[in-house]
Amino acid sequence: MYAVKEIYYTIQGEGFHTGTPAVFCRFSGCNLWSGLEKDRETAICKFCDTDFWGTDGELGGKYELEELVDTLLGLIPPGQRPFIVFTGGEPALQMDQKLVDGLHQHDAYVTIETNGTKALPHSIDWITVSPKANTEILVNKGDEIKLVFPQIEHSPEDFTHLEFDHFYLQPLEDEQIEKNTYLTMQYCREHAPWKLSLQTHKILGIK
Repeated sequence: MYAVKEIYYTIQGEGFHTGTPAVFCRFSGCNLWSGLEKDRETAICKFCDTDFWGTDGELGGKYELEELVDTLLGLIPPGQRPFIVFTGGEPALQMDQKLVDGLHQHDAYVTIETNGTKALPHSIDWITVSPKANTEILVNKGDEIKLVFPQIEHSPEDFTHLEFDHFYLQPLEDEQIEKNTYLTMQYCREHAPWKLSLQTHKILGIK
């Protein structure tokens, strides 16, 4: 049984696949924060901007394997290869091999956005790791690493030795977002292999 906060069809707004039509499956729950504001100050990850608590979002609920696969594929327009993004919270808490294999049987392109602290199933097509401070990164290789910048706890240099094909910095979204965006651009200009990732879905006003 999978606990899902929400499922929706949109356009990927961040990282390498920015602009790609995709079905997002947001799992409920995370190992670095409860999702409740009363716990934010004591959480390992304090700057999360996503509501992943509960199962009350669009198409949210408790799903068996076949029902979840059918729901995800049912949002794909005819003739389009399914592009599925699993996110959270922390999707690796629930993502399993049966789900990956079930989607691959329908030629789906399966991607995950994870904090990297939990082992992943095999054969995921695209792995995005977003490291968080004060955690042990178990997923130390993949397709892209996406780091919020700037952070006091750690620097981009802490991750350049990892085996990723693409390295992205994303401005920290707080009351100093304009300053953070400028600092991120400056850092990317001066430090290869880092590239700028913006949350274009927020700029466009879409989910």
